[in-house]
Amino acid sequence: MAASSMALLPGQSPKKLNVLFLAVDDLRPELGCYGVDQIKSPNIDRIAKRGMVFSRAYCQQAVCSPSRTSLMTGTRPDTTKVWDLVTHFRDALPNVVTLSQHFKQNGYFVQGMGKIFHPGLDDERSWSVPWQTPSAPTYAKVKSPEVKDEDKATKTKDGPAFEAGDVADNFYKDGMVADMAVKTLKDLAKKPGPFFFAVGFAKPHLPFVSPKRYWDLYDPAKIKLATNAYHPEDAPSYALAGTSEMRNYWGIPAEGPMPEPLARQLKHGYYAAVSYMDAQVGKVLDELDRQGLGKNTMIVLWGDHGWKLGEHGEWAKHTNVENDTNAPLLLSVPGMKNAGKKSNALVEFVDVYPTLADVAGLPLPAHLEGTSFKPLLENPDRKWKAAAFSQYPRKKLMGYSMRTDRYRFTVWVDRADHTKVDAVELYDHQNDPQENRNIAKQPANKDLVARLMEQWKLGWKGARKV
Repeated sequence: MAASSMALLPGQSPKKLNVLFLAVDDLRPELGCYGVDQIKSPNIDRIAKRGMVFSRAYCQQAVCSPSRTSLMTGTRPDTTKVWDLVTHFRDALPNVVTLSQHFKQNGYFVQGMGKIFHPGLDDERSWSVPWQTPSAPTYAKVKSPEVKDEDKATKTKDGPAFEAGDVADNFYKDGMVADMAVKTLKDLAKKPGPFFFAVGFAKPHLPFVSPKRYWDLYDPAKIKLATNAYHPEDAPSYALAGTSEMRNYWGIPAEGPMPEPLARQLKHGYYAAVSYMDAQVGKVLDELDRQGLGKNTMIVLWGDHGWKLGEHGEWAKHTNVENDTNAPLLLSVPGMKNAGKKSNALVEFVDVYPTLADVAGLPLPAHLEGTSFKPLLENPDRKWKAAAFSQYPRKKLMGYSMRTDRYRFTVWVDRADHTKVDAVELYDHQNDPQENRNIAKQPANKDLVARLMEQWKLGWKGARKV
């Protein structure tokens, strides 16, 4: 049965599925539906119960704009030429048809709000009406009482790294976006044709701010700190990126590790921000069902990349490690037979474009560099891709990372000449799931490294399916 008709009853005529497209910033795959009991995410878990959780989904580059650009164009960073936060993909791909634009060209009303593309890099061709996002204060408090004037003078950001404001949900931006989305769904319900509705939430991106009620959901004494707060053994110094993003905020030491009390507060703030964002997702889901749209709407939720909460001694993204490249991905299709199940298949964010188009019954554009994982909805345990690929630049080097079923294999090459290899990383997830020890130089792994190198050279084209 075609996925686009999964919700049909006998005697009904085919009807195009709507799309609710939910993007989340800096979200780790630590949610209730991912088996993390400590995190309170009941609304994202609702999507999981009516859909499928992809436990091993990987972004193409662990920072906002490159990741979002790859997902929205269906192409990889070396094609988009977007490796930073300032380059627009239309510079290199002036005529590429984005995911939302493709739905628009196939008869959908397409609307977006919040953070979908990176701020300042929106794309007007991707929407039926102008993209919009509300303006909101960053903090409820003008100044944290813990901040010293001399600290304020040395920081580039304008406030602390976390806050529990005694405010309503819609004081901060995500609450405003949720209110806007609820109002928009009421309007979309009145339109005759199908819609593609993209809603982007900013939290848990820094600063970790949320209304106090979400902070109060967590007992700080029960928050566990990272057990591997150190650089991976034998990894090149540049494999990690430092914690400069976090250090821009007030109250954060300029160098060195985070003191344990501060580390606990930072994780507390992150968890609270996740639950705050989750509550806003819930408001959107409630309105979708209230308008009777849920029965004919596929829902996809994705986090643009992961985030380190003290792992490897860092509080950031910007690397090729598992903590940064592995991110949440959930897909719900009305009537799907495997609702509530998980897939451990290797999938990539570049696969989201072809999958949504495939499920909706739309043709797949020729430019796509991902693979539709629609077959996994029918059989989540089937053999699938042999590897997922991510990358991250370091000045004159580019680190290309290949995640196979068992290994993470990263090769650092000269950006101008990929035959010049500067370093190799190899992590065995069967014996070292935290990626704490690079075993590429061990003599016993010489043949394994050679075999993985040959697979790595084939690249994503050679790893489409097992």
